[in-house]
Parts: sequence; structure tokens; C-alpha cells
Amino acid sequence: MTWIAENLDLILDLTLRHVALAVPAILLSVLIAVPLGRAANASRWGRRLAVGGSSLLYAIPSLAVFVILPGLIGTRILDPLNVVIALTLYGAALLTRSASEAFDALDPDVLHAATAQGHSPSQRFWGVELPLAGESLLAGTRVVSASTLSLVSVGALIGVPSLGTLFTEGYARAFLTEILVGIAGTVLLAVLFDAALVALAAALMPWTRRGRRTVPAEGVAR
Repeated sequence: MTWIAENLDLILDLTLRHVALAVPAILLSVLIAVPLGRAANASRWGRRLAVGGSSLLYAIPSLAVFVILPGLIGTRILDPLNVVIALTLYGAALLTRSASEAFDALDPDVLHAATAQGHSPSQRFWGVELPLAGESLLAGTRVVSASTLSLVSVGALIGVPSLGTLFTEGYARAFLTEILVGIAGTVLLAVLFDAALVALAAALMPWTRRGRRTVPAEGVAR
């Protein structure tokens, strides 16, 4: 506890750096994967390509991507942008399958009814498809959030500061307390992010709190 008290400023700084790397990666992953997952369902081959390609990308070791990216995009190896881009790729790869399955599971009758009521493709997406797929997309985003927060720590191996720095420095000094603080901090962030996503979903999709999935479809009738 003495070490923690003496290094609170360091722990807070690394926590903020961790968050700064994770938040844009999570947001970009959602912005990329949701439209990609929906577009993939336009054809059987498109879905196979998107889902298969994303699965293949996710199988590439994260450390290798962190090291290769600077040579591909012209950044410095210690540039935090490398970590954000890599985490975005992994997050989008992980969420694309979930998004594709979420949109594929929508009731065709509801979608046809929306079109018959005069909804444009854009109106149907925002007013019917996205709300109905919301719960599944939320579940996928929660997985991406936890995965991203975990992978941020790997960036410490190439010198990008985060809570992972406590792992590497603690290991180098054989100092268990520092390692445990890094682990506990990462887990706590994952729990807080998950709670924030659930709260956001409850605000944007109030029907999920009541266990109903039919509310968005009411917009079709209007």
C-alpha cells in the first residue's frame, strides 16, 4: 500500500493514457463494423468475405501489428496513433461478425412493412433496423470494449505508456505489487466501461429495460 500511495500520480497518469487509447479505438470500431456488418448481408459472398476476412485479421498477433504499422503508415514506432489504429482494426474485426448476425436476424416482415410505409433506406436503417438490432450490437460492443482495454496493455511492450507499463516495469523489477496494480486497474476500467455502455444503452434504448423488442417497430406503423 505504501508504494501505491507514493505513486498515485503515476497510476492516474497511466490510467488516463490507457483510456485515451481505448476510447477512440472503441468508437471507431463501432462506426466501421456496424455499416460493414449490415452491408455484408447484401449478398452471401459479401457476408462470407466480410466475416471471414475479419476473423482472419483478428487472428494476427497484436504485437506484430503494433510493430508493422509504423512502416505502413509512416508514423514513429512510439506514436500512440499506431496503437489506436491497431486496436480499431481488432475491434472492428471482432464486431463485424456480431453486427452481420444482428442485422441478419431481423424479421423480414417488419423490414418489408417499413418499406411499404414509405421509409427510405436511410430512414429504415435508423428508425427500424438499428433499434431492433441494438441489443445484439450492444452485446458485441461490450466484448469489443473489454478486448480493447486488455489489448491496450500490449502497447507497453513497444514503449507506449498505459497501465501495461506497470506490468512490464513490475516484471522487470520482480515487483508483484506493481504488476497487481496494473491488472486491477485494467479490470476496473473494463468494469466501468461496461457499466457505462449498459447505462448508455438504457438511455438510448429504453425498451431493453422493459424486456420488449417490439417498441421500435411501432415507428413503422406510424
